[in-house]
This record gives sequence, C-alpha cells and structure tokens, in this order.
Amino acid sequence: MHAYLSDEAHAVWQDVATDYGVSVSGLIEAMGADLDKPPDERALAPQLDALVARARRVDAARRRRSRPSVAS
Repeated sequence: MHAYLSDEAHAVWQDVATDYGVSVSGLIEAMGADLDKPPDERALAPQLDALVARARRVDAARRRRSRPSVAS
C-alpha cells in the first residue's frame, strides 16, 4: 500500500503507533480487518461517516492543488 500523507499526518500516525507500542502498518491492517466486519460489529462504525466526510475533503483539496493552471 502506498499513501501520500502530509508531514503533520505522518507525525501523528508515528506518535500514536509509538504511544501504543504498535506499528503504523499494524494499525492500518487492524482497521482494514475491522472494516471487513458487518457494520454493526465494527469498532470504527461510530466514527466512520465523519472520517469518510473528512477524507473526501482532503481528497478534494488535493485535487484542487494538483490541477495545472491554464495560462491564457
């Protein structure tokens, strides 16, 4: 898996992983396994809609920044 993260987001992931004594890849894999469960059994279920909404905003902002400007 490859992901682009801002420096700030990367630091947060690393700090959280260090604080809990796990790897970032372990956290991502555990989240993936959680998301594979039925919706009513997911630990992430209460936050998922809000996280998806935030992710959409991040994606949209990145698309706006990466569009080449049109010179006239």
